Amino acid sequence: GGPIDVSFAKNNPRIGAIVWAGYPGQAGGAAIADVLFGTTNPSGKLPMTWYPQDYLAKVPMTEMGMRADPSKGYPGRTYRFYKGPVVFPFGHGMSYTTFRHTLSQAPTDVSLPLTSLYALKNTTSASNSIRVSHTNCGQLSLGVHVDVKNTGTVDGTHTLLVFSSPPAGKWSGNKQLIGFEKVHLVAGSQKQVRIDIRVCKHLSVVDQSGIRRIPIGTHDLHIGDLKHSISLQANLEEIKY
Repeated sequence: GGPIDVSFAKNNPRIGAIVWAGYPGQAGGAAIADVLFGTTNPSGKLPMTWYPQDYLAKVPMTEMGMRADPSKGYPGRTYRFYKGPVVFPFGHGMSYTTFRHTLSQAPTDVSLPLTSLYALKNTTSASNSIRVSHTNCGQLSLGVHVDVKNTGTVDGTHTLLVFSSPPAGKWSGNKQLIGFEKVHLVAGSQKQVRIDIRVCKHLSVVDQSGIRRIPIGTHDLHIGDLKHSISLQANLEEIKY
């Protein structure tokens, strides 16, 4: 089923974990038993945000807007726009082991080649963004390399989630999931995982007119406890007069 407020169980010191199984089908009972008795090490991540009970009073069923509207007391929807308290966040998950992330390699400065002088003139200080259609970034991909180590005593599978937070702006959300990779690690071992970030697709936002834009400035990548900043700037030398 869907998420409900289970704060009573989460805050109970006698409850160490909660299994959410959804609708697991006829083999669900055996699968849940395998997790509870340690035959299987769980590696799933929540595909939605679990809100507290009072969130429902702030979100009318007729309001489908994603972005928050403080003037109306509307908190927004999903992890991308909602900033209030949660019972469990999107992407939360537990394991019988622990994992550590170390950033191995990632770019810090990226130039966006513009297609014309018109594109430069339309990169205004008001919006501080560039239309995706005004850049040659379709094939521009950034490689982020992360070392993942199983620091526990149990073999386990880890889902590496990469979130991006764009520069603050009237169209920008809190963050969005832009990449993920699943890796299996025996106890004590380490592997390097590469995530490819396509600038046009993953680091852009949509404005109120439905136009996809790339905010200029600092984009923060969040990988577990890691935070890495990438500065995006327009490449004036590439403009064709």
